[in-house]
Amino acid sequence: MGPMSLPLNQILNGDCLEHLTALPAESVDLIFADPPYNLQLQNELRRPNNTAVRGVRESWDQFADFAAYDDFTRAWLAACRRVLKPSGTLWVIGSYHNIHRVGVALQDLGYWLLNSVVWVKANPTPNFRGVRFTNAHETLLWAQKEKGSPYTFNHHAMKALNEGLQMRSDWWLPVSSGGERLRLPDGQAAHPTQKPEALLYRILLASSQPGDVVLDPFFGSGTTGAVAKRMHRHWIGIERDADYAKLAFERIAQIEPVAYEAELFEPAEPRREPRIPFGNLLEAGLLEAGQRLYLGERGKLSARILADGSLKADGQRGSIHQLAKQLLGGPANGWQHWYYVDAESGQRRPIDALRQILREGIRQR
Repeated sequence: MGPMSLPLNQILNGDCLEHLTALPAESVDLIFADPPYNLQLQNELRRPNNTAVRGVRESWDQFADFAAYDDFTRAWLAACRRVLKPSGTLWVIGSYHNIHRVGVALQDLGYWLLNSVVWVKANPTPNFRGVRFTNAHETLLWAQKEKGSPYTFNHHAMKALNEGLQMRSDWWLPVSSGGERLRLPDGQAAHPTQKPEALLYRILLASSQPGDVVLDPFFGSGTTGAVAKRMHRHWIGIERDADYAKLAFERIAQIEPVAYEAELFEPAEPRREPRIPFGNLLEAGLLEAGQRLYLGERGKLSARILADGSLKADGQRGSIHQLAKQLLGGPANGWQHWYYVDAESGQRRPIDALRQILREGIRQR
């Protein structure tokens, strides 16, 4: 089933189970779900100045008991699993009120958990009564449909987003506030559980590609669709409340994404690039036997290239990786450490630049 046969970039108004049942099986790449948390609020919460705190008291967050909530959770998770592609993944967010019950349902239904991510709120609502710790985080569970199946994880993109450091599972991000928060004419928040766009940006960058289909079965104020549109992903939103659906539609309609360019939006993931053995550089005439390579742009250590693609230095012989490891005294990726001298400029250049020349040739075939 191709993506064009899906209700792409549309909000489906109605019950999520009914709409999920109508969607084709194995047609969605990624799901982000922000289901009712079943907060079980008993009393009105007030600030020290006696003003009321906007809590979640809508009927959609109320269930008769835990059994009813569990039945609801299993039903929508099973429906989501049916529409996910074998390579698809699902993110679900919750608080301590519900996330542990959601986790059990996920595993019982055959999902395979990949990560538990903690969203640490930079600006949480204080616990005004002082009877508990300030609830300053929510939990996201990331799961794949089938254990062991290939799935999208843009590791290098997340590392780049984190200034070159591997992204951790604790995400420090502010809640929706200021100009991002959608409000009604009276100034009240238009939706009580609006998620920040920064959170969805990180999720979509990590686990989807441009052109992928992203489904949100509890669309609410439309944050998933707004971010997906900006990032050139297709989206499908399901929302049973007509007022929320209208709010989300108007929000997304105002977005004018930057024109698509592959260089801007496709994450660079070396693991997806064609494998190029070092010896291919000799076969293509980009390097030759007897030529000297240097460890680092200004390093003094060097090695000579042998005709079979191995290197030799100080009586030691091995691949570009083995010899770099021996000379540097630790694990090393040879593509990142060896440099050749460019004949025209006389400057040292990384051998990885030559590998990219061959890869580009493969892409153009």
